[in-house]
Amino acid sequence: MKKLSLTARNVIFLVLALALGIAVVLMQAPESLKETITKSIDSMTGKPSYGTAMQSGGPAMAALGVLLFCLVLWITEALPFHITGLLALIFLTLLKVGKYTDIIAMGFGNDIVVFFIGVLALTAFITKSGLGKRISAVILSITGNNARMIILGFLVAGSMLSMWITDMAVAAMLMPLARAILVEEGCEPKKSNFGKALMIAVAWGALIGGIATPAGCGSNPIALQFLASMAGIKLSFVDWMIYGVPSALLILPFAWLVLLLFFPPEMKHLKITREALKQELKNMPPMSSEEKITLFLFLLTVALWLFTPLLEKVIGMTIAISMPVLLTACLFFLPGMSKTRWKDIESEIDWAGILLIVSGLSLGTLLYKTGAAEWLAVIMLGKIGSVPVFFQLFLVTLGVCLLKVVFSSNTVTATILIPLIIGLGKSLQMDVTAITLAAGLTSSLAFILVTTTPTNVIPFNAGYFSIKDMAKAGLVL
Repeated sequence: MKKLSLTARNVIFLVLALALGIAVVLMQAPESLKETITKSIDSMTGKPSYGTAMQSGGPAMAALGVLLFCLVLWITEALPFHITGLLALIFLTLLKVGKYTDIIAMGFGNDIVVFFIGVLALTAFITKSGLGKRISAVILSITGNNARMIILGFLVAGSMLSMWITDMAVAAMLMPLARAILVEEGCEPKKSNFGKALMIAVAWGALIGGIATPAGCGSNPIALQFLASMAGIKLSFVDWMIYGVPSALLILPFAWLVLLLFFPPEMKHLKITREALKQELKNMPPMSSEEKITLFLFLLTVALWLFTPLLEKVIGMTIAISMPVLLTACLFFLPGMSKTRWKDIESEIDWAGILLIVSGLSLGTLLYKTGAAEWLAVIMLGKIGSVPVFFQLFLVTLGVCLLKVVFSSNTVTATILIPLIIGLGKSLQMDVTAITLAAGLTSSLAFILVTTTPTNVIPFNAGYFSIKDMAKAGLVL
C-alpha cells in the first residue's frame, strides 16, 4: 500500500479539523451547557458569571468548535502551532464569539507578551556573552569526577539556570558540555548508560528548574495571567516561587534516583580528575567586561523580581511582572554596555512561540467567558470536588500529565487546560489558586516524550539516548 505524502496527510487532517469544528458549531447547545451558563454565580461578585448574550449556549458551542479545530491540528501538527492559533482568532471573530479588536487585545495587548520577549532577550545576552558557559563550568568543577555526582550536577545546574532563563536555552548551553565529557570518556551513543543518564539529565534539569519561577517556562506566565483575568487572583513573582521552588526541589532527587535506577553508570569515576576540572576552570580567560555587565544586569533583574512587593510600597504603584526584565533588556543597549546588537537578539527570540501564546490567551479567555471552559471542566473532572484537597491536586496533576502526552507544546497544554481548571474550581468552590498552580506547574514537565518540547530534542539530537529510553524513565518519574 502506497504511503501518503506528508502534504497529503496534512491536507486530510486539515479537512478533518474543519469538518469536526463545523459539526460542533452547528450542533444545538446541550441543556447541561445552558444550565451551567444560567446557574453559574461569580464567587467574587455574587452576580451571574455570564451575560445574557451567552445563555443560549451558541457562543460557547462556537468556541468549542474552534477549540476542537485547533486540537486536531495541534495534535497532528498538520499546520505550524502558531498558524493554527492565528486561524483561531479569525474563526472566533467570524463566528461572532467576540469582536475582532477585543479578541486581538486579549492576546497581543497582554503584559505577558512583553515579559516573554524580555526573558528571551535576557537569555540571548547571557548565552552570547559567554556567561552561561562560565557558570556551567563552575558547577562542573564543584561536582568533581564521580559519574553519579556529575549526573546530579547537571540536573542541579540545569535547574538553577532555568529558574531565570528559558529551559530551551539552558539545554542548549549544557548539551555541548555533556557531549564533550562523553566524547572524552569514549562513551558509545545509545549503548553507554552514563551517556543516556547524562543527556536525559540535561533535559530534565532544565525542565525541573523551569517550574520554579515565572521566568523559567512559557506556560508559567500563562497560568498567572489566566488566574488574574478569570479568577481575579494576582500572584507576584515571589508568590509563584513559594509554590514552584519547593516543587522543583522535591522532584530533583527523584529524577536523579530514577536515572541511576534505569541507567546505572558503567564507571564510578571519569578519566579526568577533579583537579583537572578545576584547572580547566582556572584556564578560562578572565571575565570580560561584557560578562560582568551581563551578570550585573541579570542579578538586577532577579532582585527587582524578588523585591517587587517592597518596591511597590516605596514608589506607590503596581509593578507589572514584565517591567524589571524590560528595563534590564533595554539597559543592555546603552552605549558601551554590550557588543551584542538588536539584530543578534532578534534572531534568538521565538516569535512563533509568542504568536502561539497570544492566540492561546485569546482562545482560552473566550472559552472561559462563554461558559464553555466551566462546562467542559465539570464534565471531565466534576467528581473530584467531593474528595480531599490533596487528592484533588493529585488528580489534576495526573490528568494534566496524561493529556500532556497528546500535546507537543507546553504553551498549548497550558492554554487549553488552565481555563478549564479555573472554570472547574470556581464551579465546585475549590481552591482555585492551588489547582491552577498544580496544572500550571505540571504542564511544563515533559518527562516522557522527546517530541513534547524542544528542550528534550536538543540533548536527544546528540544521539546518546532513544525515545524509548526517555519514555520508560519518564513514566516512572
